[in-house]
Amino acid sequence: WPIAQAAWMSLHEWSFTAPDHPFVGLGNYGDLLGDSLFWNATRTTVVYTIAAVPFQIGLALALAVALNGKVRGRAFLRSAFFIPVISSLAVMAIVWQFLFDPDIGLVSAWLLELGFGRIAWLREPGSALVAVILVGIWKMVGFNMVILLAGLQGVPAEQYDAAAIDGANGVQRFRHVTVPGLRHTLLFVAIVSVISSLQAFDQIYVMTKGGPL
Repeated sequence: WPIAQAAWMSLHEWSFTAPDHPFVGLGNYGDLLGDSLFWNATRTTVVYTIAAVPFQIGLALALAVALNGKVRGRAFLRSAFFIPVISSLAVMAIVWQFLFDPDIGLVSAWLLELGFGRIAWLREPGSALVAVILVGIWKMVGFNMVILLAGLQGVPAEQYDAAAIDGANGVQRFRHVTVPGLRHTLLFVAIVSVISSLQAFDQIYVMTKGGPL
């Protein structure tokens, strides 16, 4: 019903304070398609998604494989990587604003110690996009890691044993046993990650207010 109601509202000149809502047909969509800001936002969203999703999945898979074995502090590490998922995105975006601040931010301070120049992360178009992509990756990796960890639990240990007996090394076992065993889980993670990236509004708005550019 909310989807149907939103579609119906989009066909009207709608204001919550006005008593009347004149029908305008596809006029709103025509205005949208002719709006340069809409196309800029769409292009930026696509770039954000293409850049963030592969890292969200790749890093999550690496963490899941690492934490699926016998690692000291495994339970703590799993929880630590998952904390960003359950944290308020608006609050975390504000925290990252301070971290990326060119004058007082820790990120800039670390880069200066490494010999890099001072970067105004959220004030320049190129670096601002990189900054929000990094935060998007940080936010989503923990969720993907937990899902992939659950998927790894379902891969039969006998397949790894058989591959080892056949002489497969670690890389070959990962390629021919782990990845095929996770294909459905990876598909699910990819779909969820793409949807999350296409809906990345609140994080970007809190960090940059929609700018620069």
